[in-house]
Amino acid sequence: MRRSEAFLPTSRETVGAGSDAAKLLVRAGLVRPFGSGLWGVSPAGQRVREKLIARIRAGMDAIGGQAVSLPGLQYRERWAQSGRWGSFEGEMFTLENRDGQAMCLAPSHEEGMVHLVDGQVRSHADLPLLLYQVESKFRDDHARNGLVRTKEFTMKDAYSFHVDETGLDETYREVRAAYDRILADVGLDFAVVSADNSVMGGTASEEFVAPVADGSDRLVYCTVGDCRFGVTDEHDGFAAHDSGGECPDCGGTLAESDGIEVAHVFELGTRYSSAMDLTVDDASGESRDVVMGSYGLGVDRLLQTLVQQHGGETCAWPVTDWGCVAPYRAAVIPVGDGGVQDVAEEIFEACGREDVLFYDDLSVGERFAESDLLGIPAKVVVGNTYREEGVVDLETSEGTRQLAPENVADAVERFAAGATE
Repeated sequence: MRRSEAFLPTSRETVGAGSDAAKLLVRAGLVRPFGSGLWGVSPAGQRVREKLIARIRAGMDAIGGQAVSLPGLQYRERWAQSGRWGSFEGEMFTLENRDGQAMCLAPSHEEGMVHLVDGQVRSHADLPLLLYQVESKFRDDHARNGLVRTKEFTMKDAYSFHVDETGLDETYREVRAAYDRILADVGLDFAVVSADNSVMGGTASEEFVAPVADGSDRLVYCTVGDCRFGVTDEHDGFAAHDSGGECPDCGGTLAESDGIEVAHVFELGTRYSSAMDLTVDDASGESRDVVMGSYGLGVDRLLQTLVQQHGGETCAWPVTDWGCVAPYRAAVIPVGDGGVQDVAEEIFEACGREDVLFYDDLSVGERFAESDLLGIPAKVVVGNTYREEGVVDLETSEGTRQLAPENVADAVERFAAGATE
């Protein structure tokens, strides 16, 4: 993408209210507030979202998830059948259509998924089944902390259907492990904590909580990389664990910080199938209530949480063994004259116009400042080093390397894919 052609509304000023991370995202031109709890996403912000969603979809597909899409606008009938109409913690948006029929904007989709499979899944041979979608949800929540707590948000929500608890336990573990891989791949530090099922119902649930400087909960978590032990102040056992103490799971050292929930997994049991008469015939021919699980992962809050963990005065997007979700994998920055522009153009074409930002306008200082602000993980600087020595500078988190122009595209590709030299 040429900078002169990009709609990239970055700003030198910090504008708006809310969390520092939300202000940074606005200044970087990734999002724009549309009123309390409502956010619009710019082309650069959408690029980050699409990369996150692609990774999430790949993780769900890998464990047998099948993608669907359900309407966000729903009639009262199914919600009344489940017992959640008007009782969704006071956060459900409700309305009447022109025919006087009560409707809602779905805050979650347990009822919708039951309706989707009802009458289509009849036998134990049809199960297990894991369905997911990436769609908008609506909750009349108290907006706070930028994209973390909003009235409309994008969630990957999945639902599993089983003959018995044994089947649910197996899929629950598979989704839990898939979430672990997804979040680790995009570079998020997180703990897995026991949680309350609250309005979702069911028997058990866990939250994936990211340690941050400014969050909604207090979190004690293990600092050992592969250990995911954690407990929040919403859990009865929080007071038993202190920063600097020993992790009960691995013996590592505990730390304390604020935390943000980015994902939640639930064992729902027969909470919805019993209320909504969703049954299948088991192997003996007897009818029984379907056992269900529910698994949510917030796309927008994940985007902001990555910035909260890794950014500061500018955005930062981790490059892992999997890759990176930065809006552009590289910025090509020409500096000066003397054949520099032509070489920069050639490198831009070789790297790929779609995922590289080519600075063909703005002052030199603005080019560097903006690429830093956006958190673009690699800069290809074509300037003095090229004029004097015939090589260009590739600046990444690994340091600065000088490369012949014809070798830049491969180096950028390897770095963006998480490869190490």
